[in-house]
Amino acid sequence: MDFLTELGIQDMNSGAYAGEWLNCTGPVLETTSPTTGKVIAKVQMATAAEYDQVVVAAQEAFERWRALPGPFRGEIVRKCGNAMRDKKDALGRLITLEMGKSVQEGWGEVQEAIDIADFAVGLSRQCYGLTMPSERPGHHMRETWHPLGTIGVLTAFNFPMAVWAWNSMLAYVCGDACIWKPSPKTPLCAIGLTNVVRPILEAEGFGALASLVIGGNEDVAQRMIDDERLPMISFTGSSQIGKLVAGRVAGRFGKTILECGGNNALIVMEDADLDMVLPATLFGSVGTAGQRCTTTRRLLVHEDVYDEVRDRLVRAYSDVQVGDPMDESILCGPLIDEDAVQNMERSIASALKEGGTLLCGGGRAQMEGELAGGHFVVPAIVEAKNAFQTVQDETFAPILYLIKIQDFDDALAQQNGVPQGLSSAIFTRDVRRAEKFLSAVGSDCGIANVNIGTSGAEIGGAFGGEKDTGGGRESGSDAWKAYMRRQTNTVNWSDDLPLAQGIQFG
Repeated sequence: MDFLTELGIQDMNSGAYAGEWLNCTGPVLETTSPTTGKVIAKVQMATAAEYDQVVVAAQEAFERWRALPGPFRGEIVRKCGNAMRDKKDALGRLITLEMGKSVQEGWGEVQEAIDIADFAVGLSRQCYGLTMPSERPGHHMRETWHPLGTIGVLTAFNFPMAVWAWNSMLAYVCGDACIWKPSPKTPLCAIGLTNVVRPILEAEGFGALASLVIGGNEDVAQRMIDDERLPMISFTGSSQIGKLVAGRVAGRFGKTILECGGNNALIVMEDADLDMVLPATLFGSVGTAGQRCTTTRRLLVHEDVYDEVRDRLVRAYSDVQVGDPMDESILCGPLIDEDAVQNMERSIASALKEGGTLLCGGGRAQMEGELAGGHFVVPAIVEAKNAFQTVQDETFAPILYLIKIQDFDDALAQQNGVPQGLSSAIFTRDVRRAEKFLSAVGSDCGIANVNIGTSGAEIGGAFGGEKDTGGGRESGSDAWKAYMRRQTNTVNWSDDLPLAQGIQFG
């Protein structure tokens, strides 16, 4: 495929970059296409020794990078963004090939990486501190922000490029280096994107800012989490693993950004515009084959419109095309692997055992030709209750649980009645309900939307959630502060030495 060559991907690839590609000596990782089940390429993974080489190189680059002016760092990030813009088509197709999301969504993910680079360029001149009045005469107080260090970034398979960009583009303008450990399910996406940005950094002598290390849990992941040379770990993955990461990093007084599970609900009130509800639900529940952390997993529908919404959704699901994600007309591509297919089957069976009703879909999609080896499923709708354990758990698959609600208070209680707290949405024409949903006594999620779906966040806002989602924030707003250390400064410009709180000494 021409786009693989364009992105520098070979039959066998190195699993570690530290300003140059290293000769790795770890096991060989085969990466396969979820669309066909065929091997795309191989990666020679890094060992613990090669991981250490990567950290040393990244730390050396950081120590030089942090001393440069913020606007200069922003100019380099601008060039990285333009490099991604030039390779948008190839990068998007690589995401589709290796991860399986539709090519439209693949291009959209790359655009998200480009957008955060543009955002970071402006931010490079806006990492503002504060000035504060001092209680002592002849004194001046201020707050400044300084680079934090080398950031460890562990990403998941479902957004194999954008999440790295959320972290790295901000980290670079803040003066930090990054070490990226991608999911072993999407190593080529990481190699391809690294090959796009590294020439920009290498030309300035800072290639190791974009360090990459692909390796196993013991040789790489656990070492990153426990490595005191990495003052912060940004982790995207399951809540179960996120809790382990949080404990181990906190044990060495490190910082974390945790982006873990989501169990997102969309509330449909009796006054909702159902013509808007339908496409929002379809994209939110079926897009990326249900493998977004912001996927709509629960649809809480008012009893007055429940039957109509159910019937319209079932008809709409029958029109959803499942197939080759490289086809621009396809909405739903494959799941990432066979384990994901089996997890979907188990979850549906469990929901039915608890008393749910399968309205449509479920099971494997029957494909022909090359696609017969892929991991295709039929998106499903299950009538259920919020209290089902299966509904309380997150399944990374296109299963939509349809749940009846009596009124707004009931909807809010059920919306918040799960362990996770990432994204939420309500469709209503009542401004009072909308404002209450967005208030302190409303949705308990990090993202709360009105008259749009749960999925499709823009980079301008901080992304993340509460409870078992982990509490982390990435991307826009003031998320940049996580990549810096805060320092309070007091300057005495007088000839006296008064003490705070009026203390008299000596």
